[in-house]
Amino acid sequence: MKNATCIEDLRQLARRKVPRVFFEYADAGSYSEETLRANRTDLERVKLRQRVMVDVSSRDTFTTMIGEKVCLPLALAPVGLTGLLHGDGEILACRAAQAAGIPFTMNTPSICSIEDVAAAVDKPFWFQLYVMKDRGFVRSLIERAAAAKCSALMLTVDLPMMGQRHVDIRNGLSVPPSLRIKNFLEMVRKPRWTLSVFSGKRRTLGNFDGYVKDMKGIKSVVQWVGSQFDQTLSWKDVDWVRNIWPGKLIIKGILDVEDARLAAKTGASALVVSNHGGRQLDGTVSSISMLPKVVDAVGSEVEVWFDGGIRSGQDVMRALALGAQGCLIGRAYIYGLGAGGESGVTKAIDIIRRELEFSMALTGVRRVDEIGRNILA
Repeated sequence: MKNATCIEDLRQLARRKVPRVFFEYADAGSYSEETLRANRTDLERVKLRQRVMVDVSSRDTFTTMIGEKVCLPLALAPVGLTGLLHGDGEILACRAAQAAGIPFTMNTPSICSIEDVAAAVDKPFWFQLYVMKDRGFVRSLIERAAAAKCSALMLTVDLPMMGQRHVDIRNGLSVPPSLRIKNFLEMVRKPRWTLSVFSGKRRTLGNFDGYVKDMKGIKSVVQWVGSQFDQTLSWKDVDWVRNIWPGKLIIKGILDVEDARLAAKTGASALVVSNHGGRQLDGTVSSISMLPKVVDAVGSEVEVWFDGGIRSGQDVMRALALGAQGCLIGRAYIYGLGAGGESGVTKAIDIIRRELEFSMALTGVRRVDEIGRNILA
């Protein structure tokens, strides 16, 4: 991993080290993956304006996200089943993020539980919430996040039902799961991964342990979770969440100007322009193509963040130039986790940090708050 110079290097390392079923779970998009590809293609079309003869000997990447000081305008996005890319993956990723001075967002269907992560780190983290049919369970999750002193709740609003990912079905990672013999044989051929996962705190969905009665093993728990996606979800549910959650609220999954205006009216501290990493509606627009429209519509009312396809510091620069006040990365750090655990996540963050600083220097920018549409070609 020492020789990894970019996120793609980490991706290739993770591909070699992680069993195919779990690597492809993290790597793939829904259906024909048009949206997944558009996220990258449209980011690459945004060109930076090179400037010269500017004193950039001192550069500052510090900023704030919902009032929290961060060393980079970056947070680790919620990713399901993080602990299956590396044992105790949620804990390791949180530690790496906090050491780098950026937020970590824990996912509802994680391997480690909220309490596992809270006991293993020194600072508050964010918790991502799915509003499911069983509102009693959702309430308990919110209360557990508050008890763990999570500093923000990230409400994901673009998952009333799960998008189909063809590779997951082929690999048997469906609802209910039906892992193939070839999956187990590949796990045996990857002893380091097997050791990390089976020596971790948990191998099932930690946040659901003890709640789902009469359920034995991950297969029955995953089946119950799969039945809980709620197609009745509406803006009224945001009000319900806010009545329970005492802290800052982030709404993730906005890809439409009208929805952005509705989200801003909820009193949320931030909203995230996101198409779920191309894992939900296939054939829709890229996140970056909608970012400036959402910023123009509600940027004066609420913080607008960007999520969708970031693989470099240049991508962070592009999103900031189009109005984002912060960015989220998912796959970029997950590749690092699969490649080398906590040190791999640290490597991913460091790669993006160095690329951002380099891009700031060559566009004549000293501070994050100087990045605007003026740095675009």
